[in-house]
Amino acid sequence: YQRRVHGDTRFLMAAKTAKWAEKISRRLFIGGNWKCNGTTKSSTVLINDTVNKIAFNNKKMEILISPVYIHLLGVKQILSKKIHLAAQNLSPFPNGPFTGEITAEQLKDFGIDWVLLGHSERRSYFKESNNVVASKVKLALENGVKVVLCIGEKLAEREAGKTLDVCLSQVAAVNKKINEKSWSNIVIAYEPVWAIGTGKEATPAQAQEVHDSLRDWLGKNVSEKVAKKTRIIYGGSVTEKSAAGLIEQPDIDGFLIGGAALKPAFKTICDICSCLLYTYDAGDE
Repeated sequence: YQRRVHGDTRFLMAAKTAKWAEKISRRLFIGGNWKCNGTTKSSTVLINDTVNKIAFNNKKMEILISPVYIHLLGVKQILSKKIHLAAQNLSPFPNGPFTGEITAEQLKDFGIDWVLLGHSERRSYFKESNNVVASKVKLALENGVKVVLCIGEKLAEREAGKTLDVCLSQVAAVNKKINEKSWSNIVIAYEPVWAIGTGKEATPAQAQEVHDSLRDWLGKNVSEKVAKKTRIIYGGSVTEKSAAGLIEQPDIDGFLIGGAALKPAFKTICDICSCLLYTYDAGDE
């Protein structure tokens, strides 16, 4: 990948556009969602053999992994300090008589600074509405926990031409509950539901179109500053084969990776993103 883009003059020229300068200034963001997978042993092996071996400039790219709750402590003890650790969910309630719940306050106290919220599996299997997701986001931010906000449309919604209606309504629900400043602690992850775990992928052009529309909405409904600063990442069967074409898009700021996050491919995808940054810097020489 490095050899391909390094010799592509057109790509280097495109990298100098205003949108590309904004993209690089935001810092790329790569997240690995382990979902409900892993044992104590397999988690340790994955961290030691793959995740901790990723070489990257954390001033230009952030990396995050999100194991299940019961593995957070074990992973936290061996994870590189350069890499963020995230919970996969939190309670819509504060501390109190809510058996089985884990709150934002407890996550922060435990040293967890990030959480994934709004994932399609939570929205679908656990019937989390836009309002519930937005309430969770508000609680997380109030307790100093940053958020990866997952949004996305189902296949029937895409085929009906409702992709933007669905995605923007999910973002709007959150915007109603937070202030402009709070957006600095949110990363939006666009994950078309029909592409999650199915092997299907949105094309780079399809993904870029939605990301561009999301950024435009933020500019019109929050502020231009938030639109320029907010990272919008893509998720949906991202692999080492599809990553290059996607990350080259000016409004795709990184990935939220599912299945590939459990494999050595996670490091490969991070390496591809580092190559993009290297190539951009090389254009200044």
